[in-house]
Amino acid sequence: MNYNDLSILLHSNIALIVVETFDETRALTLLQKYFRDEGIASWRWSVTDGLQPLGFGLRSEDENNQSKPEDVLKHIKKCQKASAFVLCDLHPYLDEPKMVRLLKDIALNQMAARHKVVLVSHRLKLPPEVARYSAVLQMSLPTEEEILAIIREEAKFWSDRNGGERIKTDAATLQKLVNNLKGLPHQDVRRLARGAIVDDGAISESDLPEVTRAKFALMDMEGVLHFEYNTAYFKDMAGLNRLKEWLSNRKSAMLNDNGGKKIDAPKGVMLFGVQGGGKSLAAKVIAGMWGIPLLRLDMAALYNKYVGETERNLREALKLADIMEPCVLWMDEIEKGLSQNDGENATSKRLLGTLLTWMAERKSRVFIVATSNDISVMPPELLRKGRFDEIFFVDLPDVETRRVVFEIHMEKRGLISSGFDLYELAVMSDGFTGAEIEQAVVSAMYSAQARDEELSVQHLRDAIANTKPLSVVMAENIDMLRQWAAERAVPAN
Repeated sequence: MNYNDLSILLHSNIALIVVETFDETRALTLLQKYFRDEGIASWRWSVTDGLQPLGFGLRSEDENNQSKPEDVLKHIKKCQKASAFVLCDLHPYLDEPKMVRLLKDIALNQMAARHKVVLVSHRLKLPPEVARYSAVLQMSLPTEEEILAIIREEAKFWSDRNGGERIKTDAATLQKLVNNLKGLPHQDVRRLARGAIVDDGAISESDLPEVTRAKFALMDMEGVLHFEYNTAYFKDMAGLNRLKEWLSNRKSAMLNDNGGKKIDAPKGVMLFGVQGGGKSLAAKVIAGMWGIPLLRLDMAALYNKYVGETERNLREALKLADIMEPCVLWMDEIEKGLSQNDGENATSKRLLGTLLTWMAERKSRVFIVATSNDISVMPPELLRKGRFDEIFFVDLPDVETRRVVFEIHMEKRGLISSGFDLYELAVMSDGFTGAEIEQAVVSAMYSAQARDEELSVQHLRDAIANTKPLSVVMAENIDMLRQWAAERAVPAN
């Protein structure tokens, strides 16, 4: 919503206008300006202040100022003079039949009374019998130019308070901060910009991760979408060399660093294969190597017992991912939400439709990494060419990859890997996944500690010998995965 949108709607004969926003101060400022320009007497109501003149002047302390929600609606219904009433946070009271009836009476009488009634809240859903008389407006978010202007205002404010000292930054970092602040209302842009400046009088690369984390916290998805703080890098992931090369070739396009060339941003990849093979780590590596936020969508947490809420959860999560661009959206174990064998078949189909529509229409630079342990249960509509840029099969690691995995996990735990015959261990662990190799290292360290001994190759040999890998326990399932992937996917290694 901007001033023009508000003006057009308030000039219409719509009885009730709902403004959804977290930036109540800005909404009230725009409404006050409009009513003042139009010469309309305007009032603001809240449960704490009651009914007061809209603006920032003196407040009445009259005890009879309609502080109760029911009283203010009765007052509006009886009021003879055409006026504007802005009601803040009325949503908790809209489940009371009398309140609903009063709102409906006001709406039905709008043509005669000529009142302007605006309901302002962070989220407000009117009851069906009242909703048909209303229109919903959402506050427009600041443009790049407005964000830059806010940052400059905060920089000047800091400079004035520090004897005219100038803020230290450069054009590239300033533009990154502007990009990171996109999708936030004006008040939050100002607060985060101020936070980036005040600690050291500079806007630097070190400020950007904190701004991104704070931004995501303001858009809490209540357990559905998670901000992953710990990403990874190529050195943390053994093997998957073909996937690494594929990602490296697309880094500049994802970061819009194309030297002026018009190249489409990559859409995403589907990674499927053996459990513990490194699919989740790959999602973290992609975000780490590209230097962009990683968001994890919990497919199981999407489901809600109320009809329509599951799809709303997904729409809200995808909307937030759009706002956080550029970012990696990791859909972990996607089959949990979209499996064709899911008992909630109707809900799964609606979820699939919502996801496919977003994938087809999105313009944002959101790179999807969908991981699956059983791709055979996935709907074919999701797997057809064009949904993802590529489908990669993550197989069991080869001997050289297993050697590197041993080296990574031993070095991570402060062990000097050069003192061990890693190639021997790699040969012994034929059929092991990366996760099973890690657990073998951990188990060997426990055994050595229990015996009060230094870790030796023999401890590792014993740990490997005592492990029954998935390649043995689930040999048939892995063979089926390989057969499916042979003609339908690209090997990740």
